[in-house]
Amino acid sequence: MKAMKIFAYSKWDALCVLCGILHFAYVVAFFFLFPHLPWWLLVCMGLLYSVSVSWNINGVSHNLIHNPFFKSRTMNRLFGIMESVTLGISQTFYKYVHHRHHMGNSDRPDENGHTHDWLSIYRHGHDGEAENPWSYIFLSYLREDPKAIYAEIKRKNPADARWGLIEIGVLGVTIAIGLFLNWKFWLFFFPFYYLGHCCTYLNGFFLHYGGNPDKPIAWGVSSYDKWYNLIWFNNGYHAEHHYRPKLHWTRMQQFHQQILEEQKREGVRVIQPPHALGFLDPNLPPRKYAKSGSVTPSEEQTAAR
Repeated sequence: MKAMKIFAYSKWDALCVLCGILHFAYVVAFFFLFPHLPWWLLVCMGLLYSVSVSWNINGVSHNLIHNPFFKSRTMNRLFGIMESVTLGISQTFYKYVHHRHHMGNSDRPDENGHTHDWLSIYRHGHDGEAENPWSYIFLSYLREDPKAIYAEIKRKNPADARWGLIEIGVLGVTIAIGLFLNWKFWLFFFPFYYLGHCCTYLNGFFLHYGGNPDKPIAWGVSSYDKWYNLIWFNNGYHAEHHYRPKLHWTRMQQFHQQILEEQKREGVRVIQPPHALGFLDPNLPPRKYAKSGSVTPSEEQTAAR
């Protein structure tokens, strides 16, 4: 009962909170251990951080967006600051980019060449095809436009826009202090930071590659690998998530069973490996789609959010 007074939706969110705290502690430990560890161990820690960025963004941070963990708005804000420092991005900025992702659902470009979803795998593709995965993975982070994101947030919620700037300010101060204490760490750390966000886009590409932007039930691509979903907070149930974005992560498996027959009828794509290894799926479709014309977010998409 006490847990439910703290947590807004489920006591299981305590696991997300714990993982977020441990991830933050890992980054702090990485910084302070840097002068004392051999290079090979530091490289291992850096690679682990890179993978953990994708794990956090697609798990802890992602769940915080859809179902804020705490009843207290202040606690959610403070947790968001910690996530911003851990991941090197504003949690609030990420929230609004992700909201657009669900409004567009990896839509194809319209007649003007624009997608509502800034993360759409079709945004920089050609002739209705998904973008080459290599460019999507390694260029997407560099294409992010903080000014456009800020303008979007300010238009919808000026208070959130100010809070996003606070998160960026705290992150900036943290980095400045770190540079003052040990600038060599940041030279070593930055490539792993960038690689971590590339891992996130790798995961994101196969969350939608082979999905159907025209069918709400098939917008996402799912993976039901047991260990993947256990460690990544059921992130594998991605078709289900896009079909019901507000559904809590602990209820995804149950919801999947409820709509299983409908999913089969509508051709929901399912891959065998975790999304980050989606390129290993034996039934990977060719990077080509029928040129069925431009698709823009419809009323049906908006209603399903």
